[in-house]
Amino acid sequence: MSADNRSLPLIDAPLDRRQTTELLLDVSNRMAVSANLSEALQTLRRIAVSTLDSERGSIFLNDPATKELFSRIDDGKFSREIRLLNHTGVAGHVFTTGEGCVIHDAYADPRFNSEIDAMTGFTTRTILCAPLRTLRGDIIGVAQLLNKNDGNFTEDDLELLQAMIRQAAIVLESHRTVETIEHARQQELEFLSVVSEISTELKLGPMLQKIISAITRMLNAERSTLFINDEKSGELYTEVGQGLGTSQIRMPNHLGIAGAVFTTGESINIPHAYADLRFNPAFDRKTGFFTRSILCVPVINKNGKRIGVTQVLNKRGGAFTAEDEARLKAFTSQISIGLENAKLFEDVQAIKTYNEGILESMTNGVVTLDAEGQIVTCNAAALRILRCEPDAILKQTATEYFSGPNAWLGEKLEHVRESQGVDVLMDAQLVCADGEQRSVNVTVQPLRAAGEAKPGSMVVIEDISNEKRMKSTMARYMDPTLADKLLGTGEDILGGQSSMATILFSDVRSFTTLTEELGAQGTVSLLNEYFTIMVDCIQNQGGMLDKFIGDAIMAVFGTPLAHDDDEDRAVRAAISMLRELDRWNAQRLAQGRKPVEMGIGLNTDMVVSGNIGSPKRMDYTVIGDGVNLAARLESACKEYGARLLVSEYTVCKLRGTYRLREVDKVVVKGKTQPVGVFEVLDYHNDATFPNMMEALSAFSFGLKAYRDGRFGAALKAFEEALTLHPGDAAAAMYVKRCSLLQREPPGDGWDGVWVMKSK
Repeated sequence: MSADNRSLPLIDAPLDRRQTTELLLDVSNRMAVSANLSEALQTLRRIAVSTLDSERGSIFLNDPATKELFSRIDDGKFSREIRLLNHTGVAGHVFTTGEGCVIHDAYADPRFNSEIDAMTGFTTRTILCAPLRTLRGDIIGVAQLLNKNDGNFTEDDLELLQAMIRQAAIVLESHRTVETIEHARQQELEFLSVVSEISTELKLGPMLQKIISAITRMLNAERSTLFINDEKSGELYTEVGQGLGTSQIRMPNHLGIAGAVFTTGESINIPHAYADLRFNPAFDRKTGFFTRSILCVPVINKNGKRIGVTQVLNKRGGAFTAEDEARLKAFTSQISIGLENAKLFEDVQAIKTYNEGILESMTNGVVTLDAEGQIVTCNAAALRILRCEPDAILKQTATEYFSGPNAWLGEKLEHVRESQGVDVLMDAQLVCADGEQRSVNVTVQPLRAAGEAKPGSMVVIEDISNEKRMKSTMARYMDPTLADKLLGTGEDILGGQSSMATILFSDVRSFTTLTEELGAQGTVSLLNEYFTIMVDCIQNQGGMLDKFIGDAIMAVFGTPLAHDDDEDRAVRAAISMLRELDRWNAQRLAQGRKPVEMGIGLNTDMVVSGNIGSPKRMDYTVIGDGVNLAARLESACKEYGARLLVSEYTVCKLRGTYRLREVDKVVVKGKTQPVGVFEVLDYHNDATFPNMMEALSAFSFGLKAYRDGRFGAALKAFEEALTLHPGDAAAAMYVKRCSLLQREPPGDGWDGVWVMKSK
């Protein structure tokens, strides 16, 4: 029979000194041979139950971290713990007060928790409970016996139980110390093993998976997540979270519990999540998970910079302790270096992939060479330009591949390798592998690296064969900017085509007077300055300058390259021309020079565009009735006192919203059908056109009455418009017309159309 199973005498009467001494000596002997804390607790429990003739007994030890009393039960196959708060029930009372107690009727004692009996099916009648003290007198737990088989527990029983506890205290404390040391040693070994394993991983995804798995296991938690700070977006993100699948989580790095930890750098330990206002239960509702406790600590690199946070949820068996927090901090400080290395590796891989993508998507050929002059890389564009396969060029030296008619390129590379300068050669001739000759621009430059290392050189080859042929044709008649845009469209576009386009005509007012005052040199200087401003406005909207006609400008929107909003582009260009003219005039007036005024006409129609002229002099231009109408509208600006007139054909195609008013329906010279004419007023401000809305309303009413033949009503409306804006030349013109038509009525054939007599 083992020491634990030896029978002990039942105590029916108080023991004398000799019997007590023998009993306590037996307790010491049995406890001394126990192998560990669990076995020692079981031995003490069995001795107490047997000696004091009780049905059940428990030895509870205090867990300072969780403030719980726990008892271990070992049935030979499994070991488990019973835990209860160290201030509740009879055991909690004894632990808190340090005073043993004898209870003859458990259900009559308010300290007794009857719910335990309800759960276990056991009925408690009597209780004997004594504090478990160390030799220093510190209370480390309690011993509790239930239901004495014969009668009630007595004060002598309590005294004997306390004596046995004192006798066992040395062994219990020794085993507990050994267990604590062994537990710490196992944690340390596990800690070192995990850190070592993680340190060998370079890929961020697998590393994150290993880290959170280790944290979850190390802290005995249900879930954990490691968030990394994304400095570009200001977000905390993770692609791996235990229990979260593969979904990526992103959140602003200043919100929520994780954001608070990252922002302040202070750890947060929340034992009851739903009682803390910082906790957002929306995540639980979304995932179906119930969060009880949270431990969140910052991840700090070796330079003291916060690079993320670690969040652990739901410790099994209670809340997270200060020891858990310390272990997690130590762990994150160890893995932060590996984490940064993995993130750096990922960034490098991303940059490498990005750079390779750039090289492969470039239209220019790129060839790189190492420090010995051997060709290392050649992108797809270079293979296409050189008409060769990768095996034919890679791993060859520059002098081997670029030889014969291309030896000049090998010489350039050798020169750049020695001088470490940049060499550019424009419009050079390169012979391809199939013998075809190509015109290329070549840039040879050294590759740069930190320190004094010379990693090699790079050749950038731009194939300009097609552009060179196109430019030779287009440069005779095309604006250089527009010519560059047309290079990719082919030469057929210049042969002639019909297309919808908007024509812009502008003309300087009283130009003859200006030339007489300025003289030849002054006139040229003025026109150069004026044209520079106007052409910039046209080209900023994608228009093509067709030609200068003296002081006039002709521009086209919609050919040879069309846009979806060419009409709007033309209107915006014209408005910009007038606004820039006003700014320029303000400068001229400040310098004591006369201002320059102009009128602009716009019309949209089908036109014919193409290469027109002789073999000796070519001109790309547009012709057609639409061009003539734009010129007529520019001229009509004088009659209506306007600066910008557009035809109804342009207005009906506009997509934008502008300040427009219809000023007339006219039949221009050389035509029989009337066309609606509108004035654009967007360049005006409150100073140049006061009371615009009211004046336009009165003008519109007057125009309708005028066309209906009600000249008296029209006259009154135009006079009102003129009162609101005394400078409205169009209203003043209609006042004169209405006065004339009242004196000389036009008759029954009146349709409100005005016939222009001049161009």
